[in-house]
Amino acid sequence: MAMPTTPAPAGRGPCDLRGRVAELHAIRAQVLAGPSEKATAAQHARGKLTARERIGLLLDAGSFQEVEQLRRHRATGFGLEAKKPYTDGVITGWGTVEGRTVFLYAHDFRIFGGALGEAHAAKIHKIMDMAIAAGAPLVSLNDGAGARIQEGVGALAGYGGIFRRNTRASGVIPQISVMLGPCAGGAAYSPALTDFVFMVRETSQMFITGPDVVRAVTGEEISQNALGGADVHAQTSGVCHFAYDDEETCLAEVRYLLSMLPQNNREAAPRVRSADPVDRRSDVLLNQVPADGSRPYDMGGVIGEIVDDGEFLEIHERWARNIICALARLDGRVVGLVANQPQSLAGVLDIEASEKAARFVQMCDAFNIPLVTLLDVPGFLPGVDQEHGGIIRHGAKLLYAYCNATVPRISLILRKAYGGAYIVMDSQSIGADLTYAWPANEIAVMGAEGAANVIFRRQIAEAKDPEAMRARMVKEYKSELMHPYYAAERGLVDDVIDPARTREVLIRSLAMLHSKHADLPSRKHGNPPQ
Repeated sequence: MAMPTTPAPAGRGPCDLRGRVAELHAIRAQVLAGPSEKATAAQHARGKLTARERIGLLLDAGSFQEVEQLRRHRATGFGLEAKKPYTDGVITGWGTVEGRTVFLYAHDFRIFGGALGEAHAAKIHKIMDMAIAAGAPLVSLNDGAGARIQEGVGALAGYGGIFRRNTRASGVIPQISVMLGPCAGGAAYSPALTDFVFMVRETSQMFITGPDVVRAVTGEEISQNALGGADVHAQTSGVCHFAYDDEETCLAEVRYLLSMLPQNNREAAPRVRSADPVDRRSDVLLNQVPADGSRPYDMGGVIGEIVDDGEFLEIHERWARNIICALARLDGRVVGLVANQPQSLAGVLDIEASEKAARFVQMCDAFNIPLVTLLDVPGFLPGVDQEHGGIIRHGAKLLYAYCNATVPRISLILRKAYGGAYIVMDSQSIGADLTYAWPANEIAVMGAEGAANVIFRRQIAEAKDPEAMRARMVKEYKSELMHPYYAAERGLVDDVIDPARTREVLIRSLAMLHSKHADLPSRKHGNPPQ
């Protein structure tokens, strides 16, 4: 017996299945095309790609699966009931990067300026929940004008839901924020809660209060880029980890970063086959690092000699340059590198360097990435500004991060390792699994000159030739307490190694530590210094 057909709703296509499918394809084509050619042209005129073009660059070709493509808002008032576009200004879904699942959401600036409303926020909440449940990275492609004013406080509540999920996902899945347009007010806190922030020069800005508010409150005149552009956040504030000239390069680098990260905190980062020999000698290091501790050199060159194929990805490259934080591979395994940079401020630790390294150490520990620390540190930066700025609590952040880390940890002392900075930079006494040193190492409470001035103050003052006596005492202090084997003789260094064999020693040590397991005491969470 034939079943009766349901009458087609007024204003809609035929009620047979073929007609419904045709209707679906027509709607989907409309959604994929965007609100209008004029809106797309305006986006391109700003020097920006559309949300779907960005997704196409980020994900493997043909891998994107959209979620809630047909969602529309239900708000009324201020003309909203007459304008109800599909997607509601944000595209959500998942796809793959080099074959591994990645979740994402992308603001579509062509629709409501990418502003967040109730339906818009609900889509983001859902995709964030899916990413956490699936245990896969979350990437946000940010290009929005903040909260949708017409929807009132409901839009603000949507941000609260995003922040709560950012915090819940922290240390569970990698979170990457890609800033591709404006991000003002409370919206800026979501990127600040994520693991990495990318920005594009000229087109992306981040600030809590914009130039107009700054002008009204302080009288200062400043442009959007000067206040919160990519270079400001990459070099001055430290909010941005990576800054690029164009979106294509930026998104390619996001793909590269994802290739260095695990899917979640229960997995290891992907290992790749390396053609770089494990036992490759680096004799160039014997000339690259001067034995004279007062002479600068580029620590980046040292890292390039040690890691696979000389490739490493530096995090926060332009902020706090006196310390290097980078991801690289040793025998195909991802490692996190923390290293003093003698080319900048002689490699001392200061407030910004301590904060930069502490956050990086925490990220590596959260995602099971072993840590290799390269020391050439003369101490903490002295000065009233540093003391009044809280160098004690900021330096304690790095100390806390290392002490709390349970991943394999190896430290290598190249030259100087003085005072509290030596202890903080993952010394054996705070839990480094293995500590190595080069033959030129100087591990001490302070430099020989300063130590001699303190210990032999009276003898120097009473000598007929104080300078000659000072030189003699410095030489004596060095021979007694600062020779390269002093720490090794006391078990504070596991071995003094040939610099040319550094790569081999590190790789074999990391292979041994690969199965390391360490538990922290049971607790809700620690209370790190702020």
